Amino acid sequence: MAVQQQVTVVTDSTSYLPGGVAEELGVQVVPLQVQLGGRTGLEGVDVTPADVCAALRVRTPVTTSRPTPAEFVEVYRAALDAGASTVVSLHLSAELSGTCDSARLAAAEFDPDVVRVIDSRSAAMALGFAVLAAARSAASGADPQLVEQAARRSLERTSALFYVDSLEWLHRGGRIGTAAARFGTALAVKPLLHLSDGRIMPLEKVRTASKAIARLVQLTVRAAGTDPVDVAVQHLASPDRAAEVAGQLKEALPHLGQLYESEVGAVVGAHVGPGLLGVCVTKR
Repeated sequence: MAVQQQVTVVTDSTSYLPGGVAEELGVQVVPLQVQLGGRTGLEGVDVTPADVCAALRVRTPVTTSRPTPAEFVEVYRAALDAGASTVVSLHLSAELSGTCDSARLAAAEFDPDVVRVIDSRSAAMALGFAVLAAARSAASGADPQLVEQAARRSLERTSALFYVDSLEWLHRGGRIGTAAARFGTALAVKPLLHLSDGRIMPLEKVRTASKAIARLVQLTVRAAGTDPVDVAVQHLASPDRAAEVAGQLKEALPHLGQLYESEVGAVVGAHVGPGLLGVCVTKR
């Protein structure tokens, strides 16, 4: 007899789940908005990564905005009306976006603990891996507390490292401070960054792009250690670089499970600019 799923998992569009996985696991995705000059659309619906890259390259203003609390209320209510007893809602770091605040305001419209909101303190597939862990737990029939624990355990065991060609876009969007932006402004210096307690922080300076990418692989291998891991390699307008890194990680990680390759969406793309190469590694 099939197990009745008690919990519906909700996330936002910056989790960048692998294609088809949200539908397969019943994850509900609430999109953020992106404004390109005078045009506004939903991430992953109306606005693509290519749209954002094209706008940035010609200096068209690009801004992003969180979903409204009303949009979250609608998704939560639909999940509960469909038979879920509880919603576990995981979102982009509150240090980077007001999305989590919108989700919390929406959760307040329901009885306590019916909607449980988690600030991932993360982004992209570092968030996505936690969403997958929660959704798989929910699909197994786990109770809300265990689903939430699965998400939090994944977040604790996941590292996010990334390389950008320039810190200009992060600085313009206010996602990295002036002092940190100066970290990568010296001639021919390429910055490596990481997510630390929900914030984007400088990690190392490397002299060239090729050395930075090689170092990204080394740091990923170090983060994995000897544990079985899943890895996501993500990029913006750099598929060849992503494929190169993925190939190196396949050889370097003896206990590699799933390896995902994908392009980040418009929201993260708007803040990092073309040339992003990121790796998220999660210990099983």
